[in-house]
Amino acid sequence: MDRPIYVPPAGPPQSGPDRDIYALMGEENIFKMLSDFYAELGKSPIRGLFPPDLEEASRKSAKFFVQVLGGPPLYVIDHGPPRMRARHLTFDIDEKARQIWLDCFSRTLENAETKYRFPAQHLSGFKDFLRDFSAWMVNKK
Repeated sequence: MDRPIYVPPAGPPQSGPDRDIYALMGEENIFKMLSDFYAELGKSPIRGLFPPDLEEASRKSAKFFVQVLGGPPLYVIDHGPPRMRARHLTFDIDEKARQIWLDCFSRTLENAETKYRFPAQHLSGFKDFLRDFSAWMVNKK
């Protein structure tokens, strides 16, 4: 890599979302939520950061979220340890890209209780996790 790598001062997220979310939502709803999220990303200015097959990319991401939300370690089984920051270092992710990513997730989460059976009592904590997680992915000033 020929560019300097920015390291966010806050460091990695200190906690994850509530792990009861998986049991309340179910795997199918998490996969649907990530499919819808990637459809939003596909219409966004950061589309170029993602592979051509957005549906496949959404399934890979959904496996990560299943695990983070309290489900089985699907991501680890198929792809090894998440190491998400390391996996994202090859992409230029600045604050503007982060905000677009968060906006896409925010649109996806509108009516999430109905669309995905997302437990309302955990939605705020999940959004906090997304905010902190995405801040850690920023690697360019």
